[in-house]
Amino acid sequence: MAARRQRLRLKKRTRRRLRGLGVVAVAAAGMWAAGNWSTVWPVLAVVLAAAVLGGSGWSVLRAHRRAVGQDRVWRAQEEARARELSMAEVDALSWQDFETCIAGLCRRDGCTDVVVSGKSGDLGADVVGRLADGRKLVVQCKKYAPHRSVPSQDMQKFVGTARLEHGADVALFVTTCRTFTKAAQELALRQDIVALHRDLLGSWVKGAHLETLVPLNGRGDGTRRRSSA
Repeated sequence: MAARRQRLRLKKRTRRRLRGLGVVAVAAAGMWAAGNWSTVWPVLAVVLAAAVLGGSGWSVLRAHRRAVGQDRVWRAQEEARARELSMAEVDALSWQDFETCIAGLCRRDGCTDVVVSGKSGDLGADVVGRLADGRKLVVQCKKYAPHRSVPSQDMQKFVGTARLEHGADVALFVTTCRTFTKAAQELALRQDIVALHRDLLGSWVKGAHLETLVPLNGRGDGTRRRSSA
């Protein structure tokens, strides 16, 4: 479909150029018949030169745009590949080591008083600490297979305890899977939970600062539209 549209655009441009050259040719022929060739040929030469230069410039511009587009796609693919290489190491961790890894990322980004619970019955607080500005951070870590989605039940439990039980100023739900279910995502949006899916976690692992992730406020699965509920 894209190739067909491109061929149609090329045909239209070609027809426009031919029509323009036809007009010039007709005008030149008329002036030739009137015996004014000495006046016509300089103008005709200028018009033809402009047409050639315009066509060449357009070709160069198209080639530049195509190269920029290809470079942008290549960079996006390389960044995604780099995240996956880092996430392959994360995937090899046990759930306990995964929590320790998240705590390490928090410390790397300036968090203080970082503690790993590492036990059952922690009421959703796998990692707790304070951001550099003093706000209390509570993190729920879910190490799931990449193809899974975080269900709403997991998000409900975290929402119910993050602030009421632990007094979180910033509640962060981080997972190794790629998505949150729609219900889980909508709940995160309503309750101002920072929901980090696999791709954003990969960016964090690769060096993105936690302070740049916190403002996402529930948009961790890429959704940019807040729920109206």
